[in-house]
Amino acid sequence: MQEPRVYVVDDDQGMLDSTVWLLESVGLQALPFTSGQAFLDACDGHVPACVLLDVRMPGMGGLSVQDALRARGIDLPVIFVSGHADVPIVVRAFKAGACDFIEKPYNDQLLLDSVQDALGQVRHAGPLEAVQARVDSLTPRERDVFLPLVQGYTNREIAEQLEVSIKTVDLYRSRVMKRMQADHLPALVGMAIACGLVQPLNLR
Repeated sequence: MQEPRVYVVDDDQGMLDSTVWLLESVGLQALPFTSGQAFLDACDGHVPACVLLDVRMPGMGGLSVQDALRARGIDLPVIFVSGHADVPIVVRAFKAGACDFIEKPYNDQLLLDSVQDALGQVRHAGPLEAVQARVDSLTPRERDVFLPLVQGYTNREIAEQLEVSIKTVDLYRSRVMKRMQADHLPALVGMAIACGLVQPLNLR
């Protein structure tokens, strides 16, 4: 099997260089691109890989690049990075099959963990299957907190619904975030939508 590679697509040359250096420092093969079109022209869907993709770029943005990959039948795990992670963008990214969404400036270890997880999926299951497996691993009580959380209810409202203390909800919320491998709430919402657990139009 060929050595897995990480495609890094970012129009910010400084960010691109530092990300490639970080990935190469742990022995990963990183291929840099400053535009979505240049990446698409070079992308080989038959080589094990994942994509680190900036959301906002001149010309073709990250979401359009993701759409183009799907249109070509190329099913590579996509990790979005963005300095502007608003909920609609996160929702659309996860619905289209993104496996993670990391906000800039990112923590180096968080990025590396996400990349290693994505490359692991290449050999085992697609991004959506991996997210569904995490959902299936939730305990009944974790699921009780997970569902209202992604629907937009506050910790206080969830505590009242479940007739438990806010402190208990805080505990289960942190366990849900860890088990689902979500570092922020928009990512958790995106996962729930991708798995069909909630509908975007029904969110509060």
